[in-house]
Amino acid sequence: MRVSGAVSQECTRDHPFWFHRLSAPGGYRGGVSPGALSNEEIAKHLREASDLLALQEANPFRVDAYRHAAETVSGLRLPLETIYREEGFDGLVALPTIGKGIAAAIAEMLTRRRWLFLERLRGSEDPVEVLQRVPGVGPALAQRFHEELGIDDLDELEHALAEGEVEALSGVGEHMAANFRAALEGIHAQPRGREATHGPEPCVGVLLGVDAEYRRKAAADELPKIAPERHNPAGERWLPVLHAHRGEWHFTALFSNTARAHRLGKTRDWVVLYWYDDEHDEGQHTVVTETRPGILEGRRVVRGRESSCVEHYTRAEAE
Repeated sequence: MRVSGAVSQECTRDHPFWFHRLSAPGGYRGGVSPGALSNEEIAKHLREASDLLALQEANPFRVDAYRHAAETVSGLRLPLETIYREEGFDGLVALPTIGKGIAAAIAEMLTRRRWLFLERLRGSEDPVEVLQRVPGVGPALAQRFHEELGIDDLDELEHALAEGEVEALSGVGEHMAANFRAALEGIHAQPRGREATHGPEPCVGVLLGVDAEYRRKAAADELPKIAPERHNPAGERWLPVLHAHRGEWHFTALFSNTARAHRLGKTRDWVVLYWYDDEHDEGQHTVVTETRPGILEGRRVVRGRESSCVEHYTRAEAE
């Protein structure tokens, strides 16, 4: 259920471009990959997500949501691939226990034969695949970003662009870097339409509060830990995971386990927050300690929402 009433502009941002295509009027049709996953394979992924969330002490509501969705998918007579091809996104949403967020997950599995959320839960998300979400970034360039600059996700790419690291890369240059900045802005701020509006994001005060809770509990060794598959040759369970709830928002927080975070010694500073609401619309943010000179230096900052952080801290100091 949505929060009623006016929402401040700083609390809003639409979902990534792929979600808008899936949830456009009438639903997105076509694009199903050859040899699409079977109903049972998709149900298996949904059950695995439920099991991993339970092990990580996530909100029981979310654990149950994925388990019930798996039961629905297993009981279908018609292949999901057929439903999606003939009825689009709306056909998936119409299924019992399948909301918009889980329908988007199913559509992702059908079109890409993978589910990035599940890979995050496993600690195995492929950074080269992630970076290719940016228009103009192909496999070779994504590989260079990852290997030469240690960039593993879109927040790190945005930060590297702001620092001038990307345009300094051989063969990129200022013009191409500007195109990437514009592409990222497009992903973060899609035009709003009646059918493509999915509500607000959590305000920075909420995000910073979850960040503070996570770092406090991680320091006190009060959180369950996972063994990420990447950058963890010993298979150590070192990465604390927090599942928290604030109003309609549900959060998963964990330290960044990217190559860049390891290279810069930020694996105990950079915190990645994944969030979803009661309709399972999802998003993410990274919170860091600002090192650049200015009013935010030394403070915790939500990357990409620095101006909102300035307003947040200014209001807090005035009170």
